[in-house]
Amino acid sequence: MTQPERSASAAGEARVVALVSSGRHPVSGRAGRAREDARAVEMGLALAGASLHLAHAGDAEDAALPEYLGMFHGLEGAGGPGELSLLPMAAGDDAVPLLANWLEAYGANLVLTGQRAECGEGSGLLPYLLAERLGWAVATGVAAIEHYAGDRVTVLQALPQGQRRRLEVRLPCLLCVDGVAPMPRQSAFGPSRRGRVEAVANVTAEPDTLQAAWQWQPARARPKRLKVVKSTNARDRFKAAAAKSSASGGQVLTDLSPEEAAEKLIDYLRRERILTAPSGE
Repeated sequence: MTQPERSASAAGEARVVALVSSGRHPVSGRAGRAREDARAVEMGLALAGASLHLAHAGDAEDAALPEYLGMFHGLEGAGGPGELSLLPMAAGDDAVPLLANWLEAYGANLVLTGQRAECGEGSGLLPYLLAERLGWAVATGVAAIEHYAGDRVTVLQALPQGQRRRLEVRLPCLLCVDGVAPMPRQSAFGPSRRGRVEAVANVTAEPDTLQAAWQWQPARARPKRLKVVKSTNARDRFKAAAAKSSASGGQVLTDLSPEEAAEKLIDYLRRERILTAPSGE
């Protein structure tokens, strides 16, 4: 793994935090590290070393938390065992205000996290809502950190078909790590036991009123449209399978007000039967 470049002026100013959550093995269902969150911790360790701080909003008995602390093996001599701040909250509470208040009090200026959780809602909205509440920039699909300076960070963003785009983001910011980021290191048993999990006192979680009003129903299987390749040549079939698909029948909308853009988006979702029209319409 290539170590990100870091300027000397940024060495004493970095307060890097990785937000972690509980994951589930896709086959066995066993609790463990979330795949993208583990990559975020790996990226944070490559950038900040033992000074990386972990944070988790949820249950103190989560079995996945020691596995993240076990990733600090080989770094304990430089900064002691890993540390994780636990923000207690119930399943029906809102994690956004809880995390936002703690990050402001901690003084973090760079936050790493996965793009979506593997348990619970898994909507992928938390990074956006958190960045909006803090007034920070947010970058998604981050595959690597190239350079870290005092007031900005240069990252590579993963695009379809293996493409990459270089972004320069001003601090403070929140980076959502993609699944194509470098593989996380193994978790060692000793550091996982020596790591410190400290429950943050004097924090009060707010109930998630929006989630309480949701109506749940089983997801419908949507058929996938297959592209038919008529050529019998193996080379042409491979090119058709690997080529980047181009959208057809789309519409580019520019110079719209937020209200007009929202109406266009809602109309599209209703045409695709992702949203249902209200009963009064």
